[in-house]
Formats: sequence, structure tokens, C-alpha cells
Amino acid sequence: MAWFLGLGIAGVVLLALSLVFDGLLDGAFDGALGGGLDGWLSLPVVAGFVAMTGFGGVLAQAATGVGLVGATAVGALSGVGTAWLTYRFSRALMRDRTAVAPTGNDLVGTSGSVVTAIPADGFGEVLLQLAGQRLKFAARSATPVARGAEVWVEAAPSATSVLVRPVDR
Repeated sequence: MAWFLGLGIAGVVLLALSLVFDGLLDGAFDGALGGGLDGWLSLPVVAGFVAMTGFGGVLAQAATGVGLVGATAVGALSGVGTAWLTYRFSRALMRDRTAVAPTGNDLVGTSGSVVTAIPADGFGEVLLQLAGQRLKFAARSATPVARGAEVWVEAAPSATSVLVRPVDR
């Protein structure tokens, strides 16, 4: 029973290390067996297999009193089941993608208001709405624009600046 308990504890330690060294074994076996092992030799999957093999063996010996061979079989079966579940959960988490992040190009064509006056050959500041958030951007304009004026975004040359023109109403 002590061997199985040691194996289970080693698996838990390996699982804790997988939090620190995430992806350590993933790249080591890339393309092994024609890509058939991709994801199966990740540290969390191996750790789950080792831990449940050990703890499954301990439970089998303690609950039913089976011998070493029976406990090994039960432990290996529970280890394979845990490894499969870990693999499936990690694949499901890897496929979960977020929405596309907004970019500066999403600003082109939107309107905003000037919060710091824009001089003819310099920068001012405008307040624009991007993805539901009001953000302040550095702004340039071909003509001077007064504070409080409504502007239209013509281009976004960088992540923090825009080219604007005054809105004529």
C-alpha cells in the first residue's frame, strides 16, 4: 500500500509542478508517432494518470483487500480514466476562444468630442467610444478644432492617436 500511496503523492507533486512548468512536455514530443500523442503527454495528463494510479491502488487494497496485481489493475484503470478526462477537459479549454479584440481601425468612421483643443500643427485630445468604453486619444487635424467640438475619425495611425476632422452641422 505504501508504494501506491507514494505514487499518488508523486502524481500530486507533479500536478503542482505542472502549474509552474506549464507546457514543459508539450513541445518535447511534438509530432511523436505522427502527432498521435499530441496533448496526451502533457504534464497535467501524466500527473493525473500517476496520481490516480497510486490512489486507485490504495483504495482498491483498502476497500476490497485485493492483492498487489488486482490493486495495480484497478489503479491503472482509474489512472487511464483520469488521464482521458484531463485530456478532454484541457482540449475543451484550449478550444474556448474569446471574441475578437477591437483595434484602432474600428475607430475609423466614429464620432467623438474634443476634450483638449487641437492646434493646426499639433496634437489635442478627443474622447471616443470603442467597444462600449469611452477612451481618450491623442488627435491631429488639418484645421484647428476647439474644445467641445464634435469630430469625425478619418484614420488611426497608431494605437493611441487618431486623425480627425470637424463635423459640419
